[in-house]
Amino acid sequence: MKLNDKTIAIIGGGNLGMAIAQGLSAAGLLQHNKLIITRRKWPEQAVPPQLQAQATLSTDNRQAVAAADIVLLCVQPQQLADVLAGAGQALGGKTIVSTLTGVTLAQLHAQIPAAGLIVRAMPNTALAVRMSMTCLSSRAERAQLAAIEEIFAALGKTIVIDDDLMQAATVLAASGIAFWLRLIRATTQGGIQLGFDAPEAQQIAVQTCLGAASLLQDNNGSHPEPEIDKVTTPRGCTIEGLNEMEHQGLSSALIKGLVASYQKINEI
Repeated sequence: MKLNDKTIAIIGGGNLGMAIAQGLSAAGLLQHNKLIITRRKWPEQAVPPQLQAQATLSTDNRQAVAAADIVLLCVQPQQLADVLAGAGQALGGKTIVSTLTGVTLAQLHAQIPAAGLIVRAMPNTALAVRMSMTCLSSRAERAQLAAIEEIFAALGKTIVIDDDLMQAATVLAASGIAFWLRLIRATTQGGIQLGFDAPEAQQIAVQTCLGAASLLQDNNGSHPEPEIDKVTTPRGCTIEGLNEMEHQGLSSALIKGLVASYQKINEI
């Protein structure tokens, strides 16, 4: 299925659902496709004006699903049963994309046996600025995922993984946004202590983070260590700072945080 002249229904216009909608709009995918977004209650000013003009806002999941070719489930896991009950037979034959944390492909196939295609997607909130890292899993052949990959490729980077890695992907990519933001915040605070005003410190921290990531991405995924070596001169200030951070447990703390998050998600 190619993404052209399709109707996409986002069931759950919360933070993630709206981030996807904004990303679709920014990528120009709503010029040749229709979008329906549902929410139990639409608060005032919940939708940017441009998106209001491009999307149909609804509170009727069944009607939205019935009209859609592709259905994105962007609700909380505990809301899934109610959504499926409300949509009823309208889900039959549809392409279903689930962003629900912890709900496996096996569980989705068991609960939506009449679906035409089921895909799990684990993006992050950088969808809104088209910089998400989205992990996909499905029992279908890769060729059948073309339209879904097109959606998320327009919103950042995508990778297809085994379903048993989706919990880890949630921690590394989805929760990972919060972890990186906290690191940027800490770097900003350090810059303030060194004498910069807060806006200047944050600008430097953000751009330096983008630069570091770009060095790896633009060099075909090279390892961080060669890039680190380029800025760590003998007896220099960089190696002094790195060694102090490691003495204080920087890498260990990050790894322990990821493992703790992974253990928690497996309890949900």
